[in-house]
Amino acid sequence: MKKTFVVYILSNWRRVIYIGITGSLARRLQEHSLGTGSVFVRKYRLRRLVYVEVCDRAADAIAREKQLKGWLRRRKIELIETMNPDWRDLSGEWGWREPLDSAGPHRVKD
Repeated sequence: MKKTFVVYILSNWRRVIYIGITGSLARRLQEHSLGTGSVFVRKYRLRRLVYVEVCDRAADAIAREKQLKGWLRRRKIELIETMNPDWRDLSGEWGWREPLDSAGPHRVKD
């Protein structure tokens, strides 16, 4: 099985944005939900997966993450809204259940 890498954007109801990369999105979402993934994600309670982009190579994912982080906020929002105009949580579509409540941890699918 070919390894893929994911560039992802997390947000919250206030639309604070966090951009990251990972080789295992479900694992990384679990880390974020448990508060071990990122201080920024924990501080702003970023629980909503709003954008996902799959890359075949780690170098491509790293380059894309850097590119997106360099964009103005307005452009990042436009990118999110091209794929996800309602800013709905996409985590269920990527192997991760919806949160039980807004403050509680997510649960990994069996």
